[in-house]
Amino acid sequence: MTDAALVWLIVWGTVVGVDLIAGPQIMTSRPLVAAVVAGMIVGDVTTGAAIGLVLELFAWDVMPFGAARYPDYGVGAVVATGTAAFAPGVLGIGVAVGVGLATAQLGEWSVQGVRKLNTIDFERNIEELENGDYVVARKLHVRGFVREIFRGAALVGVGLLLGRVIRDYVPFGVQSAVAATMIAAGLAIGTGFTSGLRAIGASGPKQLWYVAGLGLGVAWVLLQ
Repeated sequence: MTDAALVWLIVWGTVVGVDLIAGPQIMTSRPLVAAVVAGMIVGDVTTGAAIGLVLELFAWDVMPFGAARYPDYGVGAVVATGTAAFAPGVLGIGVAVGVGLATAQLGEWSVQGVRKLNTIDFERNIEELENGDYVVARKLHVRGFVREIFRGAALVGVGLLLGRVIRDYVPFGVQSAVAATMIAAGLAIGTGFTSGLRAIGASGPKQLWYVAGLGLGVAWVLLQ
């Protein structure tokens, strides 16, 4: 990976992190979108799409609404794609996905940290806000947005560093890399399947359409 690609990857990861909560929320934080664009940056769209698909299945298990706690799978997808680009064919998708999941979990903790800082900032200015001081309110919004920018940038940087350390110091042979990929794919499929069942309910015609769609999808893959 070139230095320019690394810089753009950090920039893109920051955009993805901001989009999760504070940004325009235009779906760039979805793992599939985040990973495909990251793949374009590092010059490997196929690997990016594969990683994005796996992490998208994990992301189905959470509903990122309101103050719910959820991992930052978007930044995790960017980091996973970057990790695979550091050592293509060596780390493999499975290990890269593992790094992405670890980054996503760190993202969940970082979101809670930013929320706590925003709360402290709000409480310190509660009197001005109660008096309708729009200047203070605007500053609070700006500071909160800046915190999200730093959160996204720091998260993608830490994640990429973690991937680089694993590449340099953890020996992965062909067999272990393949095994990690199979485990990641199996867990993702299981998570996505159960999340889909939970979303459509325990019974009814929706289940029939769900099973039919899965069957057609499997058949299409096998016939390729």
